[in-house]
Amino acid sequence: MTPPPAPQRRPIRVGFVLHVMQVAGAEVLVKETIRRLGDRIVPTVFCLDAVGRLGEEFRAAGGDLVCLNRRPGRDLKVSWRLAREAGRRGIDVLHAHQYTPFFYAALAKPLANPRPRLILTEHGRHYPDLVSPKRRAINRLVLDHAADAVNACCRFAAIALRDVDGFAGNRIEVIENGIDFDRYGPPADLAEQKRKLGFDPHRRYLVHVARHHPVKDQPMLLRGFATTAAAVPDVDLLMAGDGPLRGELEALARNLGIADRVKFLGIRSDVPELLKAADAFALTSVSEAASLTLLEAMATALPVVVTDVGGNPEIVRHEREGLLVPRGDAAACGAALSRLLREPNYARTLGAAARARVDAVYRLERTVDAYHALYRRVTGI
Repeated sequence: MTPPPAPQRRPIRVGFVLHVMQVAGAEVLVKETIRRLGDRIVPTVFCLDAVGRLGEEFRAAGGDLVCLNRRPGRDLKVSWRLAREAGRRGIDVLHAHQYTPFFYAALAKPLANPRPRLILTEHGRHYPDLVSPKRRAINRLVLDHAADAVNACCRFAAIALRDVDGFAGNRIEVIENGIDFDRYGPPADLAEQKRKLGFDPHRRYLVHVARHHPVKDQPMLLRGFATTAAAVPDVDLLMAGDGPLRGELEALARNLGIADRVKFLGIRSDVPELLKAADAFALTSVSEAASLTLLEAMATALPVVVTDVGGNPEIVRHEREGLLVPRGDAAACGAALSRLLREPNYARTLGAAARARVDAVYRLERTVDAYHALYRRVTGI
């Protein structure tokens, strides 16, 4: 039997290093880590580029946030500023989320007094995932040795750190992303939930929540939905989110003849309620690590259709918690969506299994507890 850990001697001074504290997966994780660990840590947020909405909220609540105002290109003075500010605060551990924040934190580490421990957490990957031989060599020979711990949010991202970036694979841990499970769940009355949000209770809704960006490949979803809409007359597509491609997507919906079946909702602050009003969920990204929106949909007990890319097949096992389709295959997407809508009992079975899987593996408290244990391990506090 494993003995319980020794009591923590004092709060751990943690410096979270990010690009910007915006409303996105890594940043929301930092916000929740700070909130849930409470007085077990003394947090400082270091933003490379800008403060962001979550950063403004953190500051307004009295939080300690430093914007390093990185200039375009490689701005090595950022590391000097980061080292100075970390030293002033006696930071015990710098926790860098994503590669660029880690790069600057790794250069800052030996300059800070006292010298902090350093953690790299990898969240997502670019597509196509290309790294120059020079960067890979620097990672292998220098930056990997600067890190006291390296982890990723899914096995896919961990393997990419090893095979693409050149980090030592035998030290890379996986700490799965998690969500606030209790915020999500099926509605008590689906028709009433639809009515509450202004939707037709007699129609069915497929929901998609993501920024309108090429990596999310909404054109594939629209083309797939066009075939589904022709075969299933009582279903509409709800597109929540915004971004640079919104105008193009609206034009594509018109060209496909489905403009009256697709509702562009913009950015929503009520995503848990929106998911409760849906009958199914789709995510058609060309690349994905561990999507929080996917986990939220699964926790709502929605059957899901997702592309078989990145970390998606780790989360959704084909025909167990949802349906996987090939990247870019609109025909397969349409067939999968139609299957869920034509086989409601099967769809409900997938949705129930999806919710159970999130409950078992992807609860936020598990994620935060794992990071707290990591902070204690690398600092010895």
